[in-house]
Amino acid sequence: MLSPFSPEPPYTHGQAERTAVLLCNLGTPDEPTAPALRRYLGQFLSDHRVVEIPKPLWMLILHGIILRVRPAKSAAKYASVWTPEGSPLAVWTAKQATLLRGWLGEAGHNVLVRHAMRYGNPSIASQLEALKAEGATRILILPLYPQYSGTTTASVFDAVYTWAARTRNVPELRFVNHYHDDTGYIDALARTVETHWRHNGQPDQLVMSFHGVPERTLHLGDPYHCEARKTGRLLAERLDLREDRYQITFQSRFGKAKWLEPYTQPTIEALAQKGTRRVDVICPGFTSDCLETLEEINMEVREAFLHHGGKEFHYIPCLNDNSHWITALSRVAQQHLQGWPTQVPPDAVLQQVRQHALAGGAPQGRCPVAH
Repeated sequence: MLSPFSPEPPYTHGQAERTAVLLCNLGTPDEPTAPALRRYLGQFLSDHRVVEIPKPLWMLILHGIILRVRPAKSAAKYASVWTPEGSPLAVWTAKQATLLRGWLGEAGHNVLVRHAMRYGNPSIASQLEALKAEGATRILILPLYPQYSGTTTASVFDAVYTWAARTRNVPELRFVNHYHDDTGYIDALARTVETHWRHNGQPDQLVMSFHGVPERTLHLGDPYHCEARKTGRLLAERLDLREDRYQITFQSRFGKAKWLEPYTQPTIEALAQKGTRRVDVICPGFTSDCLETLEEINMEVREAFLHHGGKEFHYIPCLNDNSHWITALSRVAQQHLQGWPTQVPPDAVLQQVRQHALAGGAPQGRCPVAH
């Protein structure tokens, strides 16, 4: 009889039980081509967390119109920011996982750290399977979204729950919902701005551009708008900016529905038309540079500002591998790891455990389950 659950990895008595952290980001196509974008967008836009239109109607629109037209256009945009190492989002996310493992190690925590993408590769399910195979029995799910949204954070959790539903021996799981007002995160943002200003001077206006979501999600109880606004306010306070020196906006609108306002590009165009000479833009909600920051902001919005009369446009890069950011991320992880063992027991202790198991009748060698 076929089992509804995935096979468990082989288990060796005396094998160390490990604690792990799984960093989760949105995702990226495997390559900047129309077929790769079609696969990626098909998965992304099929998520009911992302698009809440009734599924039968939306599938007709998605497969009948959007996936026939949009992949080629999106592929060209991705190609404009693609690097020799691959997608910027994938490159930075992988680096963050590597650095986080080192930072946690320096703090005395011997934990496994992997990264996963909600859409695309490496998938959340595949990385959870890999962590289990490495002996992880406790896993902290840490989304790289500082602000909680049902469209992003909750979707990551959905993917974890889906994996758990077909897993027989589910590890202990913890989830980080948000860290939008974490002092270390705010300080890391501020330091990137201060470093940019130290080398380039200050602008007439600082625009903080967050990814947009449909406005109706705010009225239905999604806290994203409030958390984004709070992040912007705290960053302005940390930079000692007056209210007339900065604006908080929302980008990446999709479709004809009303999204969170004010919209980034129209706001920046209006600033140029009013005679604002220089604008600096930072995207605090993105922890890694990606299509939305490198192409949408630093290319499309830049062009719009200069076209409407602006003179200087500066894009301030995301946190990426900034040391202050990795320090903040490690502290968020440590806060949520509290109470879990994060050290691997000595070999002598593990051997003793194995001997006790064998004396109690456990089979020699590797077996499919723990006893």
